[in-house]
Amino acid sequence: MSHQDDLNDQRRQFLNWLAASPLFALGLGQESIAQESKELIRNFSKRPDPMFWTPTTPLDLIASPKDAINVFDFEPVAFTKVPPAHFGYMAAGIDDEITLRANRSAFLKYQLRPRRLRDVSKIDTSVNLFGTKWKTPIIIAPTGGNKAYDPEGEIAVARAARAGGFLNVLSNAGASSIEDVIAARQGEVWFQLYATSSVEVAKQVIRRVERAGAPVLEITVDRNGGRNQETFFRLKKLDPRNCAGCHVHGIGSAQERPNYDGIDLSGVKSMQSSNMTWDFIKQVRDTTKMKIILKGILTEEDATLCLKYGVDGIHVSNHGGRSEDGGRGSIECLPEVTKVAKGKVPILFDSGVRRGSDIFKALALGASAVCVGRPYLWGLGAFGQPGVEKVMDILKTEFTGVMQQMGAPSIADIHPSMVIKES
Repeated sequence: MSHQDDLNDQRRQFLNWLAASPLFALGLGQESIAQESKELIRNFSKRPDPMFWTPTTPLDLIASPKDAINVFDFEPVAFTKVPPAHFGYMAAGIDDEITLRANRSAFLKYQLRPRRLRDVSKIDTSVNLFGTKWKTPIIIAPTGGNKAYDPEGEIAVARAARAGGFLNVLSNAGASSIEDVIAARQGEVWFQLYATSSVEVAKQVIRRVERAGAPVLEITVDRNGGRNQETFFRLKKLDPRNCAGCHVHGIGSAQERPNYDGIDLSGVKSMQSSNMTWDFIKQVRDTTKMKIILKGILTEEDATLCLKYGVDGIHVSNHGGRSEDGGRGSIECLPEVTKVAKGKVPILFDSGVRRGSDIFKALALGASAVCVGRPYLWGLGAFGQPGVEKVMDILKTEFTGVMQQMGAPSIADIHPSMVIKES
């Protein structure tokens, strides 16, 4: 391919991405590309995660991680490199994607109240989670099938976590085994479980993970039914590849997930956990010595039950807007869970985190640590491990700066009074 052909191809791919941007809705798109993008806009009219400050021309796309100014710089580059179906799966919410967008817009409902004349010349961002001290409260969230974005997938992510000192949580839907990820991380890795319809299969996976050395088990409780991922389905139409070429056993099948290797799956009727009840949590509690966190808790009622059933932590998450299109941003759910937990168990938080100020707001509202998902996948899809490292470094740098501006020299100095919700 000639240099000009390569530029033309990059331009076409970028127009695919830009056509979905709210920049056009705001009349900010360049006239020279508006006509060329008109058909694409009709086919892909919603932008699930609007970034108003992202580059608007192909020439502005970053060429390497070191060129990035914020995490948003990575998304359009990832779009040009990641196959459309894979990118669409990662970017999609469900239905009208109201919750997906609310995860970002809801942060604007909370404003910062900085305190002045405090010594913030030295900043300590360290936190302690279940006896382990971490350099930062920023966690690499569990996301499935990372090899869809880079050949090294979860291994590249684990190495990035090691380089930056971040806690890494491996997804049960990951394309690498817990053993291999722990070896790549060379340190503590947590594990997130999709329990399937079979309690016995879940127990087999749990025992394997515990033998591998994972100290903490996150059980996802918010993926119980089907979902209409419109963005995924629309971008899938643009993908010329035959899915069966890679997904021999079907998309999302257990055979594609290495953490099920050697597990007797005969009892699995569905990969969903629609039959899960609180009794399942009790059975898991009796099965493992690992700490147990429930991921997907959004209400004070369920937070109360978490304490009743003896879980060790609560993860406030709406699955990045991928479970139900309920309309509330995840940050809006955090205060009611915090009210119930009262510091008795650590609270993790995710969904919509893109800035250091987002992390600060979540901690001020009661989170013990904050998980990041899509941004590091943009970095992975754009530049592999170096992209993940840079995304996480940007967030850490922004967060440290916010702590200084807010007059909080340590995590313990971040208080609810530093955030106020608009009336």
